[in-house]
Amino acid sequence: MKALEYPFDASYVRMKKRSIKRELLAENTQRIPKKIAVLGGSTTAEIIDVLELFLLNAGIEPSFYESEYGQFYEDAVFPNEKLSAFAPDLIYVHTSCRNVKNLPTAGDDEATVEEKLSDEMQRFQTVWDSLREKYHCPVIQNNFELPSLRLFGNQDGVFLQGETAFVRELNRRFAEHIRKTEGLYLHDLEYLSARYGLDAFSDPFYWHMYKYCMSLQAIPEFAYSLSCIIKSIFGKNKKGLVLDLDNTLWGGVIGDDGVGGIELGQETSMGQVYAEFQSYLKRQKQIGVFLTVDSKNEEENALAGLNAPYSILKPEDFLMIKANWEPKDRNLQEIANAIGVLPESLVFVDDNPAERAIVTDQLPGVLAPELEKVEHFARTIDHAGYFEVTTLSEDDKKRNEMYRENLQRAASISKFATYEEYLTSLEMTAQIRPFSEEYLARIAQLTNKSNQFNMTTRRYTQEALAALALDPSVLTLYGALKDRFGDNGIVSVLMGHAEENTLHLDLWLMSCRVLKRDMECAMMDALVEECKKCGLSGIHGYYYKTEKNGMVKDFFAERGFALLKREENGDSEWFFEIPKEYNKQNRVIEVLS
Repeated sequence: MKALEYPFDASYVRMKKRSIKRELLAENTQRIPKKIAVLGGSTTAEIIDVLELFLLNAGIEPSFYESEYGQFYEDAVFPNEKLSAFAPDLIYVHTSCRNVKNLPTAGDDEATVEEKLSDEMQRFQTVWDSLREKYHCPVIQNNFELPSLRLFGNQDGVFLQGETAFVRELNRRFAEHIRKTEGLYLHDLEYLSARYGLDAFSDPFYWHMYKYCMSLQAIPEFAYSLSCIIKSIFGKNKKGLVLDLDNTLWGGVIGDDGVGGIELGQETSMGQVYAEFQSYLKRQKQIGVFLTVDSKNEEENALAGLNAPYSILKPEDFLMIKANWEPKDRNLQEIANAIGVLPESLVFVDDNPAERAIVTDQLPGVLAPELEKVEHFARTIDHAGYFEVTTLSEDDKKRNEMYRENLQRAASISKFATYEEYLTSLEMTAQIRPFSEEYLARIAQLTNKSNQFNMTTRRYTQEALAALALDPSVLTLYGALKDRFGDNGIVSVLMGHAEENTLHLDLWLMSCRVLKRDMECAMMDALVEECKKCGLSGIHGYYYKTEKNGMVKDFFAERGFALLKREENGDSEWFFEIPKEYNKQNRVIEVLS
């Protein structure tokens, strides 16, 4: 919904939140249901109301548990039947500077200040440890906004006894602990309040009147920031940027002005602004975001601009460059198809509002931020949180190279007489093994991001997968694939639980990057082998239809399963009886022991 896309009108969102919610719920959109517990150190009702809107808009349908006012510690540490029955998928601990109990005084010595810091850290670590031990789900914790008042003036951040110095040190210790703790995430209230303006954010009227730790006007910005973390945890991030060129990556129209006439580089103030924006975009590649070009231009002119000595972005920085006179929505669709992603996983960046409107009208789900002054382009994209990082795996860092290798594979098909010849030429090797701790982050990421080749679309957190991997009744397998072009990383995951002599498949998914390369056959072979080892005689498969996984509706039939029943909504159940002599389905992949 446009009203909830960044940059949004916070006053409008608050004023119209009920009608916005009705409109969102009326949409024919499939969302993933998630149970979110909010444990508050202050009032949280309005925060939950607005957070719900942003999550619904991101494809997540939340239900909430809300603690009583100020009961975050008690709800976390002591037995809580209501919270246990709720069984949260995620817990958010909403605290602020108002909840720091042991602030220093002017008479404290160094040892006393350190004791107070240690006591505060121990109090919050007790909360985190208790929640993670009981509920095995992700936990998000605010750090603290800086105090509004400074007893020591500018030295409040210098003297050990200063509240500013104390809160900064507490925030540093929070970050250090969270960095080392899987499944624990930081919501950076210190940064958010500074960006908003500390006096406006921490207006004491709202604390004394309503016990909100922030002004009501700040809640939409706060809730949006929090929603970015939640959508990232549950695999709702965008994957790539589709970029215009003229007046977006440089100033001017290169076809009219020529390379020497565009504004880019250090010679002019506006040239510096465009160079800074290019630098920001190039840095996105470090976290796995891919870049493409969709420009109404002659390809020769587009390449000339990118090859200019003062251009920070070069042609090789882009997975694809579409510079032609075709409609931009058509180009974007072709880019998505070639790379193997859904259009809705892309962000379209163009200075022209008419082009943005055409693309978003023709391709629902594609986001196109409103861009006004080029000085604010990077800030708008950055604050929108399209690519919020909660984990950064080696696969994430290598993702651009993986997509590029995939395009090379696709280009090489034409050289072979048959598709099987092409597959053989890839010289593929696979590793298929039970889940292991070192790969749980990537496996969790796949369960939350894979939509098209996903039989049940069940989503799992890293903590939930770790617990399931230790259950002797649960069978787990991941598949990693390499070929002569490079390492694809972990591309397939399956999991099932045993009941009597049958395995019931709870999860089977695969990255679309490796579709139709026999990896699904190799996984089937490994599954049958593991079932035999466990003394199981059959495999029960489930297909739950969604808007996006229609491509695998007949997958079980292709693997030799018999149809048990098919519902009117398209869901189906299947059964595979494991024969004594099983004929392997994989033809071309060498599975390493």
